[in-house]
Amino acid sequence: MTHPWFQGTTVPRVLAHRGLVTQADASHAVAENSFAAVAAAHAAGCVYVESDCHLTSDGVVVLFHDADLTRVTGDPRRVADVTVRELEALMAGRGGLITLAQALDAFPDVRFNLDVKAPTAAGAVGTIIAPHADRVLVTSFSDARRRDALAAAETAGSGILPATSAGTSTIVRLLVAVAAHSDRLVSRPLRGIDAIQVPERKGRVRVVTPRLIDAAHRSGVEVHVWTVNDPADMRRLVDMGVDGIVTDRADVALRTLRT
Repeated sequence: MTHPWFQGTTVPRVLAHRGLVTQADASHAVAENSFAAVAAAHAAGCVYVESDCHLTSDGVVVLFHDADLTRVTGDPRRVADVTVRELEALMAGRGGLITLAQALDAFPDVRFNLDVKAPTAAGAVGTIIAPHADRVLVTSFSDARRRDALAAAETAGSGILPATSAGTSTIVRLLVAVAAHSDRLVSRPLRGIDAIQVPERKGRVRVVTPRLIDAAHRSGVEVHVWTVNDPADMRRLVDMGVDGIVTDRADVALRTLRT
């Protein structure tokens, strides 16, 4: 059966990458993954918001991409070394900090695509999302971290497991299987996987190909491509059969792909 995260919405899916920060918002210092960025994506009509999870020093899961605060706030400390109160103060003029629990509470009709960035965050992420598993997809570059979050959700009494997309090691195995033209080998790494979320290219290697898309679809798995900001590229990828576009310009993507 298709996971509820995918149900009742249409393909292609538009995933707002770290929320939505328009040029106007950026001029007012609004940062990615802030409360304001998630709210802007929601206001633009986005059903899906992609974000990232780190754990503060006092054990709060926050939506934040980098391991340290330098790029977003100018503070050189790591997320893991500050309290949630300290991070709230740093983000106050940048759109406002949003914790994972706050995001799920404040935006009950948003479906979240959550990348677990820190190993220490996996258990806490799983516990928090357990009551909301129908509208959460869990991912990580680390398959072990992704599985830890899913296991924590199950332990916390999740009625169903969250949806999940493959980590790097699974993607590598899949690409090898696709190159070998083996449906049997393709099905193995995709067992228990709902989507693969990949860049179109990795260096000189083309990752997204018609063969990969067809192989994933034969296994009932969607293909989402990140991070795509050019409307022509969005249309081209959707014409290839891609199911989802992860983009910094969700407003542009919605206009481009819904007309």
